[in-house]
Amino acid sequence: MVEVMLMSDVKKLGKAGAIVKVAPGYARNMLIPQGLAAPVTEAAKRKLAKLEEARAKARAEAKKAAQAVADKLAGLTVTVNARTVDGTKLYGSVSATDLLAAIEADRGVKLERSQLDLPDHLREVGEYKATLDLGEGVKAPFSVKIVEEAAQA
Repeated sequence: MVEVMLMSDVKKLGKAGAIVKVAPGYARNMLIPQGLAAPVTEAAKRKLAKLEEARAKARAEAKKAAQAVADKLAGLTVTVNARTVDGTKLYGSVSATDLLAAIEADRGVKLERSQLDLPDHLREVGEYKATLDLGEGVKAPFSVKIVEEAAQA
């Protein structure tokens, strides 16, 4: 077994900065060539410290950007017009794509579908609560109001 220091998180092995024992071939053929680990030396420890510093700075910038988006979305209520069967049940449902398009039209913020956390399928007229996960622990709650689309003559 060989001791190596992980330079980044490795699934089923450990987090960045951890010193782990692995098979020599795994270290030599997989971890070290891909930059995932380095032999335990003072130089590797310094390199890891620089990497951690850069990652912390990037995380701080990402959190700042996410907070700016959250501030822009504060108090957001998205109103969606939808066709109904009997005044309450919708034809189909309101999808995440519909909501993201409405948010982009209202606030000018482009979001990914994976950032949207809906409570359930929105299949009835009413008001719902939803959350946007903007990353780095920043969440932006908003409400969704589904109203019946006016009948077209």
